[in-house]
Amino acid sequence: MFGIASFRLAGYVIWPFGRTVVWKREAGVWSLIGNIVWILVLGWELAVAHVVAGLLLCVTIVGIPLGLAAFKMVPLALLPLGREVVPLDAVPHDPYGVPATR
Repeated sequence: MFGIASFRLAGYVIWPFGRTVVWKREAGVWSLIGNIVWILVLGWELAVAHVVAGLLLCVTIVGIPLGLAAFKMVPLALLPLGREVVPLDAVPHDPYGVPATR
C-alpha cells in the first residue's frame, strides 16, 4: 500500500506538468488509516520539504515554474493514499474548483 503510494508520488515528482491529483471515490477506510500512519511517520516531513524547495526555487525567475510544481506536490506528499494522478484532460476542473488549463 505505501510502496504504491511512493511510486505514485515519484512519478508525479518527475513530471507534474499537465497532470493533477484527484480523490478516488472507491478508496475505503484503509486509505484513511494508511494516511494517518503516513502523516505520523513520513508525510509531514515530505510536505515541509516540498514547501521549502518551492520557496527556494521561487527565489529566481527561472525557478518559479519548478517552485509552483513543488507546491502542487504538497497535498500528495501529505495524503497520498486514496488519490490518483490523472491528466488535466480527464477532469473538467481542478479538485479545488479552478478550471483546468494547459
